Amino acid sequence: MKLDKSLAFQVVNTIKDTCGQDINFIDKQGMIFASTNADRIGTFHAIGHKAAQTEQTIEVFSDDDFPGTQKGINMPLYYHGSFLAVIGITGEPDQVRQYVHLADRITHLLIREKELNRLSRSLEDKKHFVIDALIRNEIADPDYLDTCLSDLQVNPGTKKRLLIIQSSPDGHNNSSSLEQKIIGLFGTLGITLYTFYYPNEYLAVLENSGKSALYQILADFTANCGALLSIAVGKKCQLFQLSLSYQSALTALKYCRSSENGIAFFDDMTLEILLSSISEQEKNAYLQKTISALSDEERNLLQTYFEANMSLLGTSQKLFLHKNTVQYKLNHIYQKCRLNPRVFKDAVLLYLALQL
Repeated sequence: MKLDKSLAFQVVNTIKDTCGQDINFIDKQGMIFASTNADRIGTFHAIGHKAAQTEQTIEVFSDDDFPGTQKGINMPLYYHGSFLAVIGITGEPDQVRQYVHLADRITHLLIREKELNRLSRSLEDKKHFVIDALIRNEIADPDYLDTCLSDLQVNPGTKKRLLIIQSSPDGHNNSSSLEQKIIGLFGTLGITLYTFYYPNEYLAVLENSGKSALYQILADFTANCGALLSIAVGKKCQLFQLSLSYQSALTALKYCRSSENGIAFFDDMTLEILLSSISEQEKNAYLQKTISALSDEERNLLQTYFEANMSLLGTSQKLFLHKNTVQYKLNHIYQKCRLNPRVFKDAVLLYLALQL
């Protein structure tokens, strides 16, 4: 096993901060490859070479007893029985002996931490590979996909839903804190297969579960997480049809902002499914013929009017306006766009325009 140079420099600098002595890492050939003394990097260390070959700790009590060597301690380091390097600490052996053993422990801890990070990273890579392959319906390596599903303990025989969580790009959120909260939510929902798409989107594969319980968990989360989120849930499907759930979740995502708490289920959508298939060019043409002349205030009035089931009294109560004032404003809208909100057919056209 070869000791990573960046890790070796991390160790020597840490130990020097503790003991104030120069520290060297020496390879099997006796060459110094990491040191707190830059001039010694790349030079031959005779005692370090001997310690590596004999696998024995060697203490030197006077300078220049050996070429390229100062007094100090030189001890071979091992990890799981494999030679790493010889660590040499300059100084009186009785004074620096404790720091050699400290360096040994720190080296082991850092290597173990790196191994755990590599394992974690490997799992994250597998999760991303699985989700990306399935939502794009591009499975270039089926054998590796099966291996990943097995490693991640994903049951391909049960129906799934694709869950999208998108944070507001202009929100002033602590991204690290938000990430931990979202991962905590996935834990609550029993989700183990999830990934992140830069800059602000999480995708997760959700086992088919009761909608009402799921909605309540998501609603509580959005209310308490302290961030502006859009959460979309796609339709249920087989794992290898996840691209269909993904597309349906994207459709739901478009309407999250108009929902009460930023949550949209594709299963709840009706008219929105039809509207989502209209191109931007067609939308703009329709808006131009219907509500393009209306102000934001007038559009808000119309939206409230439709939410009140076209009731003048209900609209006036919601907007704190007199009933006659609402009627006057609706008449003014009719004059501007030539569509009468009080007539059913025209009202349908106006309602559709507001949904685009």
